[in-house]
Amino acid sequence: MTLPGHLRLAGRRFSPTLWPTLITVPTLIALIALGLWQLERLEWKESLIFERQSRSQAPAAHLPDGLDQPHGLEFQAVRMRGRLLHDNELYLAARALNGRVGLHVVTPLALDDGRILLVNRGWIPEGRRGPATRPEGQVRGDLELTGLVRLPGWKGPTWLVPDNQPDENIWFWVDPPAMAEAAGLQSVISEVYVDAGPAENPGGLPVGGQTRIELPNDHLQYALTWFALALSLAVIYVIYHLRRDTDGDAP
Repeated sequence: MTLPGHLRLAGRRFSPTLWPTLITVPTLIALIALGLWQLERLEWKESLIFERQSRSQAPAAHLPDGLDQPHGLEFQAVRMRGRLLHDNELYLAARALNGRVGLHVVTPLALDDGRILLVNRGWIPEGRRGPATRPEGQVRGDLELTGLVRLPGWKGPTWLVPDNQPDENIWFWVDPPAMAEAAGLQSVISEVYVDAGPAENPGGLPVGGQTRIELPNDHLQYALTWFALALSLAVIYVIYHLRRDTDGDAP
């Protein structure tokens, strides 16, 4: 069924038909909407990356006493003074560095004010889990650390959240209350933890500076893909409905 009206152009006429039009128009609208949505996501992602970079590159401030609004502190550079409790190490499993799978060492830090803060000191190979295999990194006494504030909890999809294994001291995500109970510690800060900075530890382990500031940002490519599909569909639709104009042909 041909829709009413047609357009003549260079010896051809454009005569759209009903069903292809009913299918093409909503599809074009959907493709363009997806492209625009990806542009919105691009703006959001760039803002998020800029915020992370700004906070992480700012001069390190003292960890505040009040942590009632922790979301405003994530990725903020902070410095802390205290004593590392190496006998209470905890381990984040399935962490990779340069293609090598290992662990992150989370060591409680007894702050000067009496609170205990969990500090992700960085990556170690699986075979160096035992503290005795890296004695140089078991720094003793009071020291000052710098790092980035992080929010605890699982960062991935909720339907994929793995169960931590406190009995085996294997953790897939940071859970301060459960970690404190497993380590037998009191007064552990539950609102945040800290990723240690890139300063090299004695002996080279753990390898600090494991915070991922950059985020995957492919939204521009996605947007261009949706717009290209919309353009291709429009071109195919027009070509399909171009017919030779015979009105002016000789009888």
